[in-house]
Amino acid sequence: MKAHLFALAAALTGPAAASAEVTSSSPIHFDIESRVTVAATPAVAYAALGDVGAWWDGAHSYSGDPANMRIDLWAGGCFCETLPDGGTVEHMRVIQALPGRVLRLSGGLGPLQEEAVAATMTWTLRAVPEGTEIVSRYLVSGHVRGDTGAYAAPVDTVLRAQFERLRARLAR
Repeated sequence: MKAHLFALAAALTGPAAASAEVTSSSPIHFDIESRVTVAATPAVAYAALGDVGAWWDGAHSYSGDPANMRIDLWAGGCFCETLPDGGTVEHMRVIQALPGRVLRLSGGLGPLQEEAVAATMTWTLRAVPEGTEIVSRYLVSGHVRGDTGAYAAPVDTVLRAQFERLRARLAR
């Protein structure tokens, strides 16, 4: 039912609307998928992923300022944040970087960072007549204090907002 509502919303609001959903969850995992089509080339969309400080919401950062965040677009690169007191945070590690096609990162975001989880986020970009289709998939599995699947809805809400901010950034 939830997938049908997102499809309907996308159809009513046009090709620029982002869709997102929790595609599966259990006490030990969850899977979130988001997709959008933007009027930008795959190269431009890929570069925008690395310019995370231009579209990430500072409310979901440690410093409160997204300008302190970066994603290095190479394997071994860092999705990192510099803190005002001189500290740093590694949010995720880049494990695959194929310019204009795929950016894959590994790591638990936010409160998942301190839990015993394996997490992978893959951004796939594909040229389409309207520009670029971007699909983001975040897979999390492992042990948390409590129920891993219970994180699915709140993480989906945060990632959906970030994905929408990326879409808006690429619409400029």
